[in-house]
Amino acid sequence: MPFLTYIQIALYVLAAVGMTMASAHPVHMLQLESYKNRGFRRWVKNNSAHVFRFPVVVSAAGLLLALVANLIFPARTAGRAIASAVLSLAYIAAMLVYAKRSRVKNAKKPLVMTSRAKRLFAAIALVYAAVCGVLWTLDAFVLEGTVLSGLPRFLLMLLAAGGVLAANMLVSPVEKAVQRWYKNDARRILAEREDLIRIGITGSYGKTSCKFILGTILSEKYNVLVPPSSYNTPMGLTRVIREQLKSLHEVFIAEMGARHVGDIRELCELVHPKYGLMTSVGPQHLETFGTIENIAKTKYELIESLPEDGCAFFPADNEICRELYEKTAIEKYLFGVDYDGAVSARAENIRCGSFGSRFDLVIGEERIACETRLLGKHNIANIVGCACVAHCLGLTPAQIRLGIRKLQPGEHRLQLLPTAGGVTVIDDAFNANPSGVRAAMEVLAAFEGRKIVVTPGLVELGEREAEENRAFGRVMAGVADIVLLVGPRHTKPIYEGLVESGFSEGAIHVFKSLSEATEALWKLAKPGDVVIFENDLPDNYNE
Repeated sequence: MPFLTYIQIALYVLAAVGMTMASAHPVHMLQLESYKNRGFRRWVKNNSAHVFRFPVVVSAAGLLLALVANLIFPARTAGRAIASAVLSLAYIAAMLVYAKRSRVKNAKKPLVMTSRAKRLFAAIALVYAAVCGVLWTLDAFVLEGTVLSGLPRFLLMLLAAGGVLAANMLVSPVEKAVQRWYKNDARRILAEREDLIRIGITGSYGKTSCKFILGTILSEKYNVLVPPSSYNTPMGLTRVIREQLKSLHEVFIAEMGARHVGDIRELCELVHPKYGLMTSVGPQHLETFGTIENIAKTKYELIESLPEDGCAFFPADNEICRELYEKTAIEKYLFGVDYDGAVSARAENIRCGSFGSRFDLVIGEERIACETRLLGKHNIANIVGCACVAHCLGLTPAQIRLGIRKLQPGEHRLQLLPTAGGVTVIDDAFNANPSGVRAAMEVLAAFEGRKIVVTPGLVELGEREAEENRAFGRVMAGVADIVLLVGPRHTKPIYEGLVESGFSEGAIHVFKSLSEATEALWKLAKPGDVVIFENDLPDNYNE
């Protein structure tokens, strides 16, 4: 084999390595999309300029320069070989520049090199090796000696996202097999624990808050396993069951998230809950569900999966949940805050402020005076629902009261943060639904001082996204004094809603990133101000 052929093969190998390294950012976004190809394709579509501009410009320049070099230097000469090698090395260097440029700086949730991510990178390397093999074959046996010789390699960067998508499809059967083994092992562990009280919690919003609220209250009587953070997927719960469930645990609380019809049923087939708590039905993830009816149907999969001697709990303040309550045949309970009809548990005499919240919890004939550091009527509604479950599981009024008193604000969920300089900060960064942001504005209104809202708005609401964000702006206009919007495209409807409601345009500031908004905030804020951070989009929504 001629020496130049070895050089050509080496350049293609380096190109495959370079493209694998340049895949770090797309893999990061794929991981944030839970390795779902549909979500990844949506991200690529919404960020096409960011994904393709640099590769297209560099590839076009490489093709043009390589073509010029081929026209200048005759085929099979040292001049053409040197020019081709120099241009190829420059192209590979551009791949590394792309990898660095596209990386998310100060990522809220960085790329985690899990076993799955490592397997994906191995598949990406195989995909690019195969592509380079095809291109080298084309180069060596079809284009060799022509004016197009060496040009195919300059097409590689155009596959910046396509290679990752192809690799994810390639490893899909392997990942399914791995997940199947782990799930079966989790089922085996649960099958050996017939004594375990299993509670499923689902809803469009409020799931994670209710999980921790219920876990804290039930801990006054039981030894409870509460999965950390937002572990609400089949593999997340599988991991908790396999790694954390012990013989001493008496209660297992499973938060159940969903983005598609059937997701909750899959979780129920793993956990087999006896008690089901529904927190809400709303337009969250409408982009993937398509309709509110699909969302309600999916959330109700939890109730449908309960056994005949199971027990279901519904929020009366949510009209759709009341309809689901009416169609439920097993033992069931309604709880609420604002609903005027008959309920099994309700909150009365609610007072909120910097001290937190105080209210009377009414369950049957019992009236329990409660106090908590949690803020907002929606949190009170969550507490009432969890107290209703606890009452059914045999907790006394004294135990329920003590459990509620021990509740701590969840991280990024209407969490009061201490700051220097006399500025009150409310961190509500995990709030991402229409009902929640309205409740947050009610909380903000209860505080004294100038009020500042920092927000990127709401996402994943499908066709209702603009409408809901415009409504958010109108509600905000009645509370806030200054508004800092993050992301010009996302927040345009909020801006419009603010202005339509007579809010001063001079008090609206728009920024491209949260870091820019935060930097400006501390220049604007004064002692006595109250600042609320309302929602914080993940990195795959960066503009």
